[in-house]
Amino acid sequence: MQDNNKNTLDRKDFGRNWVSSSRFLFHVQLFAILAFVMGGCYGLYSMKYKGKPKVDVPESTQYTPKYK
Repeated sequence: MQDNNKNTLDRKDFGRNWVSSSRFLFHVQLFAILAFVMGGCYGLYSMKYKGKPKVDVPESTQYTPKYK
């Protein structure tokens, strides 16, 4: 009975069972990558290009310049 109880604890132990620990670490890694990608997308979306600004160009620097 004592040996069966120890075997059950070893099966549930994170450090001794590589199957459950690797599954857990895979899900943590997947969540971390997803969080970084979503954070990067949100950062790019919040700093997006707002369109062409209205810029005053002097007449002497246009393609066909007009001088005084």
